[in-house]
Amino acid sequence: MTSPYEAAVLHWYASNARDLPWRNPDATPWSIMVSEFMLQQTPVSRVLPAHAAWLARWPLPAALAEASPADAIRQWDRLGYPRRAVRLHAAASLIVSQHDGQVPAAIEALRELPGVGSYTAAAIASFAFGGRHAVLDTNVRRVLTRLIRGEGLPPRAPTAAELRLAESLLPRDGGQAARWSVAVMELGALVCTATRPRCTSCPVAAQCAWLRLDRPPSPPRPGQAAYHGSDRQCRGALLAVLRSAAGAVPAGRLAVAWHDSAQRTRALAALVSDGLAIRYDDGSAALAGDDPSATRGAVG
Repeated sequence: MTSPYEAAVLHWYASNARDLPWRNPDATPWSIMVSEFMLQQTPVSRVLPAHAAWLARWPLPAALAEASPADAIRQWDRLGYPRRAVRLHAAASLIVSQHDGQVPAAIEALRELPGVGSYTAAAIASFAFGGRHAVLDTNVRRVLTRLIRGEGLPPRAPTAAELRLAESLLPRDGGQAARWSVAVMELGALVCTATRPRCTSCPVAAQCAWLRLDRPPSPPRPGQAAYHGSDRQCRGALLAVLRSAAGAVPAGRLAVAWHDSAQRTRALAALVSDGLAIRYDDGSAALAGDDPSATRGAVG
């Protein structure tokens, strides 16, 4: 059975979709996979130049696998959440060793790759290979929550009920299902936004339960902790120093980057735990995979 929303949303998408390189008909599965890693918690405007630069340097998984994790971290630069660079590098290595250098199409195989969770696996399988999978990103969840449940915002974490609902709306054809998913995603990104939604421009406004209820507000959510002076800022400062160096960075230089020694120690330990850095027993540190000397004693 065809969804009562399908025709209107797809018609809107045909006229309003942004021209994004990972949506081009000739986009490779690797291009789509790289975009999905980069788009996690990062806006499209920042991903566009980073995606182009990444593919120019590493157009295939095998090319990235031949580089070091440190190269990946440096190329990731300030895109945010740099663990994604380490996991993308590890995923490329596994693609080469277990999948003949080709991004796998099966969702089960995708889920076994580092950094690929349920959402990312569904997105790659759908957008790269035309698989019929529900793709539940934040935008899709918000659109469906408002359209069908009449609530302003979805729960913090996806629920089984949301997944069942999204699956029930998928067109039967895999390629059409992929287009439906990206169309709903785009609707959430451009029209049904978290704040100041443009309901008068929505193609399914007449069917929206949230509008019928006069857009009831959602309970307030706690804001994100302040960035200035936080461990997160400290980690970023230390990582910037490590990225800029060719080899180990002396402890003194790390101390200049962040003067609070307890916070610096805590942040450096977090970078080591995330696989982004190596710490040596003389207090120096380097990017993971950028070991400058086999004679140093690593402690983490």
